[in-house]
Amino acid sequence: MNPAVPTWAGVAASAALVLLAVAVAWHGRLRLARDIAIAATRAGVQLAAVGAVLLLVFQHTGLVGASGWLALMVLVAGQVAARRARGLPRALPIATAAIAAGAAATLGALLALGVIAAQARVVIPVGGMVVSGAMQATALVLIRLRDEARTARPAIEARLSLGLPATDAFAPYLRTTLRTALIPAVDSTKTVGLISLPGAMTGLILAGVDPFTAIRYQIVVMYMLLAAAALASLTAGRLAERALFDDAHRLRPLTTEPRRERA
Repeated sequence: MNPAVPTWAGVAASAALVLLAVAVAWHGRLRLARDIAIAATRAGVQLAAVGAVLLLVFQHTGLVGASGWLALMVLVAGQVAARRARGLPRALPIATAAIAAGAAATLGALLALGVIAAQARVVIPVGGMVVSGAMQATALVLIRLRDEARTARPAIEARLSLGLPATDAFAPYLRTTLRTALIPAVDSTKTVGLISLPGAMTGLILAGVDPFTAIRYQIVVMYMLLAAAALASLTAGRLAERALFDDAHRLRPLTTEPRRERA
């Protein structure tokens, strides 16, 4: 047993931290004690189930199973991002396509160049990070574009009435949206290692890998996350722009205000 890896007894002992969070929420009357307990229990069950499935994938299915697992990740991520952008036309196919494009292009380049090994135990965790980053960027783009289409409708329609095509009329709002969506990825890349040690690097160091080796891997991770976020954002923005306007360059009516999402 690697001393850097907690035992199951250690995992159970760490539940005391959850109890502390529950106590704080209950004492402060935040009405979050139950949600915290459910979230912690759900996380433990989900991760245990995922660990069991990954063990089967690594041992029996190889890259074929890894590809299926990544496809499932993309589908789930697309649904999550689309729910956040409820009210936007064709939100689900747009979100799924954007996440798939960002993940496929990034992972494909890394595998083609031999940067990462073509092994299930490498492709799945790296792919998970890529899909997660693409999902966050896609969700930000779709949410912001939906809100811009609502609040700026008079200005957009005024630009259309002056004869501008839909692409030009919506261009300022699309540029602002893409810039906003990429700020988290850019800032994370700027401050990596200064504010916190990222997950991939931390995991490798805890596993006993030399810090400089861990740093090389983390650099690759940060670059791929930045690229995936950029590609997913651009894809989501372009597809959403087409969905917002009809063939006559008219801004489509949006559905009613989306319901507030529960965390």
